[in-house]
Amino acid sequence: MAQILVTGERWWARLALIILSFVTLGFVISLAVSIGEIPIPLETTAKAVSNRLFGTAFELSRIHQGIVWDYRLSRALLAASAGAALALSGAILQALLRNPLAEPYVLGISAGASTGAVAVMILGFGYGVLTLSTGAFIGAVVAFVLVSALAAGAGGGADRIILAGVAGSQLFNALTSYIVTTSANAEQARGVMFWLLGSLSGVRWPDVYLAAPVALIGFAVSMFYARALDAFTFGADAAAALGIAINRVRIILLGATALMTAAMVSIVGSIGFVGLVIPHAARFLVGPAHGRLLPAAAITGAIFMVAADIVSRVIIPQQILPIGVVTALFGAPAFALILYKARRPV
Repeated sequence: MAQILVTGERWWARLALIILSFVTLGFVISLAVSIGEIPIPLETTAKAVSNRLFGTAFELSRIHQGIVWDYRLSRALLAASAGAALALSGAILQALLRNPLAEPYVLGISAGASTGAVAVMILGFGYGVLTLSTGAFIGAVVAFVLVSALAAGAGGGADRIILAGVAGSQLFNALTSYIVTTSANAEQARGVMFWLLGSLSGVRWPDVYLAAPVALIGFAVSMFYARALDAFTFGADAAAALGIAINRVRIILLGATALMTAAMVSIVGSIGFVGLVIPHAARFLVGPAHGRLLPAAAITGAIFMVAADIVSRVIIPQQILPIGVVTALFGAPAFALILYKARRPV
C-alpha cells in the first residue's frame, strides 16, 4: 500500500487513505469525548453536540451536556489542532534545515515560552493583565526574534539556525531554572513542572478559537510552498537554481513554524516528539513529496495527540498524566523503530 501511495499509480487507494484518515480522526475524537471518569455513551455525545450545533432538543442531563460540550470536546479539538500544527512544523523544519532530527523546539521557541509563562506565574509580570498563555506566547515570540537575529548575524545558513536555536534554548532554559530556583515556592514549582511537561487541563473554547485557525493558516502556507520544500530537501543551492527565492521562502516558512509552535506551546505547554516522530511516520506512509507529506503529517499528528490525551486520562485511575509524558513514552520507541526500519545496509 505504501508503495502504491508513493508512486500514485492508483488514485483510488490515495482517496481511500484520505477518507480512512478523517474517519479515524473523527472516531478518536468521539472516544476522547466519551471516555473519562464519567463514561458517556457515543449516542449521548452525538445528541449533546447536535443540541449545541443544530438547535435540536434531545433530552439530556445538564451534567452530560456540560461535560461533552464545555470540557471534553474543546479539549479533544485543541489536542487535534496542536498535534497537526506541531507535526506540520516538524515536517517544514526537516525540509528547510535538511536535518532529520529537526523539530519545532529547535528554534528555542519552547524554552522562550517557558520563560514567559514562569515570569507571569512566579514573578507576577503583567499581573491582572497577562494570562499564563499570553505570557508564554510573548516569551516564545521574543525567543524566536532573538534566535533569528543571532542566526542572521552568523550567516543565516541552516546549520547556523540550528546552532542559534540550541544556544537560545540553553539561555531561556537557564533563565527559567533561575527564576524557579530563586523565587518559586513548592506549589508554584509543582505547577511550573506540570505545565512544562504539557497539559490540556483547563482548556476551553477560546483556546480552540486560537489554536484551530493558527493550525489551518500554517497548513495553508505550508501547502502553498510544498514544491519549494521539495526543492529545499536537495539543498538551498538546488532550490535557488530552480528559481526559488530562498531567503524569502525560508523567512515565511520559519515564521509560520514559529507562529504555530508559539501558539500551541502557550496553550498546552511543551509537548515533545510529535514534531519529530510524526513527519517520519507520514513520510514512511506516503513518501517524501510534500504535497502528500504535509496533509499526512497534519492528520496523523492530530490523531496521535488525541489518542495520547485519552491515554493520559485513563492510564492511571483518578489521575491525569501530563500529555508530554505520554507522547514521549510512545514517541521514543516509535522513533527508534522508524530509525531501525530506515537503516541503510552496510
